[in-house]
Amino acid sequence: MKLARCKTPHSRVKASAALCLFLTSVACIVPVVAAENTIAISQEYVNNLGIILGKLTLAKQIPLLTAPAKIVIPPEHEYIVSASQAGLITKLNAALGDTVKKGQVLALLNSPDLLSMQRLYLKAVSEMQLSELSYQRDQKLASEGVIAERRWQETNSLHNTFVSEVNEHKQLLEIAGMTSEEINRLTKTRQLSSQLSVHAPISGVVMDRMAVAGERMDILAPLYRIANLDELWLEINIPHEHIGQIRVGDQVQIENSPIYAQITLLGQSVNPENQTLLARATIKASKDPITQQASVRAGQSINTQIIQASDHAVFKVPNTAIAQNDGLAYIFIRTLDGFTVNPITVIGKQGDVSIISGNLSGDESIAIKGAVALKANWLGLGAE
Repeated sequence: MKLARCKTPHSRVKASAALCLFLTSVACIVPVVAAENTIAISQEYVNNLGIILGKLTLAKQIPLLTAPAKIVIPPEHEYIVSASQAGLITKLNAALGDTVKKGQVLALLNSPDLLSMQRLYLKAVSEMQLSELSYQRDQKLASEGVIAERRWQETNSLHNTFVSEVNEHKQLLEIAGMTSEEINRLTKTRQLSSQLSVHAPISGVVMDRMAVAGERMDILAPLYRIANLDELWLEINIPHEHIGQIRVGDQVQIENSPIYAQITLLGQSVNPENQTLLARATIKASKDPITQQASVRAGQSINTQIIQASDHAVFKVPNTAIAQNDGLAYIFIRTLDGFTVNPITVIGKQGDVSIISGNLSGDESIAIKGAVALKANWLGLGAE
């Protein structure tokens, strides 16, 4: 039987020295002491972990949700240009997408019915001019007491009838599409013309053309659809579970665009097919119309984000500053000895930035980079 050999005092000294060296090495490798909500860490170790500090940024608005939308033209800014009289189209001056000015001639029609209307107008003008002579004569005689009052009243009534007929036929010519300048020229020259000019009612863009040259059009047949695109609307489909969050006046940002809109109307009923509420937002006029035209188009389907003004203090932080644990969110606030683990509530996200709230003053310095490493030290991951 082989007996165990007893260690000498010299061997025990060497073992004690080795143990001290090992403990010193461990202390150098793990210089972090984590309590429940604090992390004690040296500045040197902060630098080694690549932790970058930053300040909280006060946010005035909260991104609520994203929702699909469609860009539409307000009804009062869209017009159908029609042929006010039946006739043959001899010329079309505007094409799809053209920008037109108010009063610009869009088309020319050859309308036989216009000749009859002009003839009746000139006949009424002639009868009024004849009655004007009798009117002035009897007015003078009545003032001198030469004729009876009854005769003067009859002359005055007949003259007013002729004046009314002229006004009636003049308005019919205006409805037919003749301008005041064209009617005045007809009155002076008394030359009839079957050519009818169709004018643009507003300044805008030709959105559609519904006729071709050489086509015979019936009365009130549509020729063009013109729209003023200075103001556009967003029709947004809001999921029914978010109905209580949206308010009139909330801001809407169009995805991948600098253009903003503002909610002006919330629908009073829910679409039974997809359970969404229709919200209307008016796109604000951009200082750069070229940029706005390049960003949005009528009829375009887009994604939007609804943003609401905050009535309490909220802050904007990079997404990299937030650590998740057990379904909760945290940020790391710098202290003299290290960091404090502070719970927060993420109330919205916008790109690479999150909007948070919590027990914060706004003056704190937080770790905006390296939160993953701080989380690992806080939970004791990798300490062994």
